[in-house]
Amino acid sequence: MPGENLSRDEARERAALLSVDGYEVSLDLRSAVGDHDGDGPRTFRSVTTIRFRCAEQGASSFADLVAPSVTAVSLNGRDLDPAEVFDGSRILLEDLAADNELTVDARCAYSRTGEGLHRFVDPEDGEVYLYTQYEPADSRRVFANFEQPDLKAPFRFEVRAPEEWTVWSNGAGQRADGVWRFAETKPISTYITCVVAGPYHYVTDSYTREFADGTRLDIPLGAMCRKGLAPHFDADDVFLVTRQGLDFFHDHFDYPYPFGKYDQAFVPEYNLGAMENPGLVTFREEYIFRGKVTQASYQARANVILHEMAHMWFGDLVTMEWWDDLWLKESFADFMGAFSLVGATRFTDGWITFANRRKSWAYRADQLPSTHPVTADIRDLQDAKLNFDGITYAKGASVLKQLVAYVGQDAFLEGARRYFKRHAYGNTRLGDLLSVLEETSGRDMTAWARSWLQTAGVNSLTPQVLLAADGRVDELAVLQEAAESHPELRPHRVAVGLYRASDGGPLERYARAEVDVDGPRTLVTELTGTDAPDLVLVNDDDLTYCKTRFDETSVAALRTHLGSMTDPLARALCWSALWNMTRDALLPARDFIDLVLRHAGRESDIGVLQMLHAWASSALTHYAAPEWRPVGAPLLAEGALRELRAAEPGSEHQLAWARFFATAASTEADFGLLKALLEGTEKIDGLEVDQELRWSFLEPLTAHGAADASTLAAELTRDDTASGKRHQVRCLAARPSAAVKAQAWAQVVESDALSNALVEATIAGFVQPTQRELLAPYADRYFGMLEQIWSDRSIQIAMHVVSGLFPAFPQDGQATLAATDAWLTAHEDAAPALRRLVLEARDDLARGLRGQACDATAASAASAAG
Repeated sequence: MPGENLSRDEARERAALLSVDGYEVSLDLRSAVGDHDGDGPRTFRSVTTIRFRCAEQGASSFADLVAPSVTAVSLNGRDLDPAEVFDGSRILLEDLAADNELTVDARCAYSRTGEGLHRFVDPEDGEVYLYTQYEPADSRRVFANFEQPDLKAPFRFEVRAPEEWTVWSNGAGQRADGVWRFAETKPISTYITCVVAGPYHYVTDSYTREFADGTRLDIPLGAMCRKGLAPHFDADDVFLVTRQGLDFFHDHFDYPYPFGKYDQAFVPEYNLGAMENPGLVTFREEYIFRGKVTQASYQARANVILHEMAHMWFGDLVTMEWWDDLWLKESFADFMGAFSLVGATRFTDGWITFANRRKSWAYRADQLPSTHPVTADIRDLQDAKLNFDGITYAKGASVLKQLVAYVGQDAFLEGARRYFKRHAYGNTRLGDLLSVLEETSGRDMTAWARSWLQTAGVNSLTPQVLLAADGRVDELAVLQEAAESHPELRPHRVAVGLYRASDGGPLERYARAEVDVDGPRTLVTELTGTDAPDLVLVNDDDLTYCKTRFDETSVAALRTHLGSMTDPLARALCWSALWNMTRDALLPARDFIDLVLRHAGRESDIGVLQMLHAWASSALTHYAAPEWRPVGAPLLAEGALRELRAAEPGSEHQLAWARFFATAASTEADFGLLKALLEGTEKIDGLEVDQELRWSFLEPLTAHGAADASTLAAELTRDDTASGKRHQVRCLAARPSAAVKAQAWAQVVESDALSNALVEATIAGFVQPTQRELLAPYADRYFGMLEQIWSDRSIQIAMHVVSGLFPAFPQDGQATLAATDAWLTAHEDAAPALRRLVLEARDDLARGLRGQACDATAASAASAAG
């Protein structure tokens, strides 16, 4: 039998054969504490009983289980020999009856990779914390099951745990006779079952909803984190957003929350942002802020809370049949997260963040060689693991935003309501959603779905303006283009905005027209005869999903007036368009950096400002000509310091500029200031250098040799916590030493002793864009280790290593590109998911080299003209 992978064909065959009536899962987690004997992994006992039916009596199938050992297997009262039926990932089931009962008694392993049942020991107090994370297919690491989303069933969990612990699961639980027993769930998929256990700090609240028919819904609310984070845990704000979200979704979905309680667990060493386990949502604990953060961080957390809550309906109540239709839950949750953020919370500018940050993720993903339609072709679980990407989430959400405009918000929400009621506790495909939308909107959804859901790639829209003799607009057209690899031209409903700056005033819109762009050239007749614009903004108000381009007149206006634009959404759209032009080698990187230095100081939206900081850093390290980097680096640092000193004392803008200055620091004077701020010998009025900011200052100091291991050890003594340890590990790996790099490489590649969080921290420290010479020897070693890493490690760790250690900062980019191509050519039979990661890294490198060539050419042209 195959290994841990599961193909779509196998899943379909099994779903046609089996129906699952229920699970009873008993876990003994008392082994999580105390000493561990033996050389093998620390394990726990897992006993599972599955009741299921088989459509073909006498047929064979299999159950899924990834475990070090199986003690006993019983099928319909017959004891089976584990050595004969268990191969390490599957249990062979032969001669099935119409009604079956399978019991599996196994020793399953605690995880250190964030997959399955993760075990974390808090270095601050030695306490042990457990939580599960399964998507797409890791519940089989905790209990035997049928690991595919369309074999739903009710679950009953019982857990034995250390006496002083509390245990949570999807249903409400009580402890009796030393055992935690949990209420049976509604029929759900295996990947959204959950257990959290340990001495967590737990806070409670409640939510009540009165319905029009007089019925009342009471939902117990809970939120938890490690004890060490309790002083920083602002549970009141978490509960506020939670109640606002529950109100919003009940107002719009007309389907009461179906899963009883609503707990939210903030857990350590979490690989994802969050996971929508019904009744017990898990989040990465970094959403509990140990120091001062900007409102963008609170907005991001609120968005994630609402995203996961939307999943209770889109994904948990109604679930995709197979991972091909992952978008049916993720695109909807991403859209609903922003929709409810704006409609229900204090973060009313959420669509600006969506346009600037989420769509940027989508645009990048949609131009990679691995791009795919929103409805993807997912052949197996490895494909599924890699498709939690910017297309499935952010492009899908962008497309749904358009769909709301296309069919109307009322028709869209009525379609959702019918979808929930028609398919509650079931599984769906694309056609199930389209059919209800056709009912509620009266529109044929086939052509729309083909253009937007079933084809890949992003279109570019460019304005073309012809002026009459009197200086007015004679003709304005929108030109649509597509990449050769994905030539689909799509219908776009866009707003075209005309802007001008009068008498040195701000750049403001004076005319706007909506038009349906269809085909390569579309006239915007409504704007004929208007005054000549300084700027034409196609896709004003962000109505469609596209890359916006500018004509030369518009670019010139932005160079002078971008910071003066009064509309924050329009400003964000212009920044996003300029960044896409930089990535596409249409705007030199130094010009983008110059725009940031000129205008970012006037940016009012803190989320946009922080995005600009990230883009400016990327422009310097990836897209600027190598010979200009030593010039550009101090320019960025000088600009950051200037804005830091000018920012309002104590403001979030001041904090953002302080963090950016640390990132951009490049001279002895810069490092001297960072050290003085750390030591308290110099102060900037209003800037509180708290513990998190201290670590932000220490990493660049360490990477440039201005702080050493003893400094980091002293800082860890000051911050002897799990977070402090991760920061220290990252900084240690950042030191500019060949011996340090060799040690970090060995810890990640040649050993699997590090947990997932420390693997990430070590890689992040190892890969420093200012240490290209030190990293050069590892390019060949990278290509030599790929297949072994993919074979030996869990897919999550393998993904971290393959993507994180790719030689993205080479001394000789063309040589690294050739080495990448050589590996791809020589390994055409490598795992498709592995090849995809290498192809994506190669594409990023090639794109960067094109950007560097653009930057160098522009510099040469300017020099020649001068």
